Amino acid sequence: MSDENIINEEGSIVRFPVPDDSHFLTFDLEQANLRGRILRLGKVLDVILSPHRFPEVIERLVVETITLSALLASMLKYEGIFILQAQGNGVVSRLVADVTSLGEVRATAGFDREGLEKYLQETACPNPSDLLGTGYLAFTVDQGEFTERYQGIVELKTTLLESIHHYFSQSEQIGTAIKMAVDKGRDGHWRVGAIMLQHTPNHENIPQDSKPVAENWNRAQILLNTCTDAELLDPKLRDETLLYRLFHEEGVIIYKPQTLTKGCRCTPEKLKGVLSLLSSDDLDHAAIEGKVTMTCEFCNKDFSFLKDEL
Repeated sequence: MSDENIINEEGSIVRFPVPDDSHFLTFDLEQANLRGRILRLGKVLDVILSPHRFPEVIERLVVETITLSALLASMLKYEGIFILQAQGNGVVSRLVADVTSLGEVRATAGFDREGLEKYLQETACPNPSDLLGTGYLAFTVDQGEFTERYQGIVELKTTLLESIHHYFSQSEQIGTAIKMAVDKGRDGHWRVGAIMLQHTPNHENIPQDSKPVAENWNRAQILLNTCTDAELLDPKLRDETLLYRLFHEEGVIIYKPQTLTKGCRCTPEKLKGVLSLLSSDDLDHAAIEGKVTMTCEFCNKDFSFLKDEL
């Protein structure tokens, strides 16, 4: 998202940095007995992506993974980490994004750089399904060693979004609709907007005088589909304004937003613990001039340790 330029009384251009509005906001459609989330991601995407220098096609996949992981995490009550991971047999072998219950996000990708360059030379319009190949999409909720992990797995479809829809229709059987817009502006900055609608857990127990659930759900989806990419991506269009524009007849109730920031959990202590599990021969092979260096795959930061300390 670019800065905002304002012309002062002297006719000079004054540039004001637009604040990062990366967040999600929960809302209810009271009349339709539905719940939703609206998500906006701005400068946090640049902060997450900048250390990696991924090709643009990989950046787009990572941004989509971040977006979907944040949306899915927003619908859960958990204390820990929500992880979304795509694993495939194509030139992009792995996409990972995780979100803590405090709203800290990080992401990375694994891919064959030479294979990607060859594919891009031969293909004018890259297809995500071709890049990932066949594989699976996994959802994991990790709340620490004293709580059992929850994990769901679904087959990769043509797009990550299609895989998410397939998961909810087949596994959770919860009506879910997502409208998502992703764009890299002319200024080189990524921006995302998304809205997710879902049935509330007790949607079958609505009052007798309410309209049928199916009719409410169909109408809400039609209204959601009228939302344009430009509206979702507009940093000056407030969430409240957009939601009222779309769903004012459904009785919109809006809750407090939660900010999303970049957060990596790598520490020297954690990486040192990983290295301490290696054998002496492996440490000797990894050491250069008596030092072993590890690079965090999420923030691309290097950590060096003396081999004798390990």
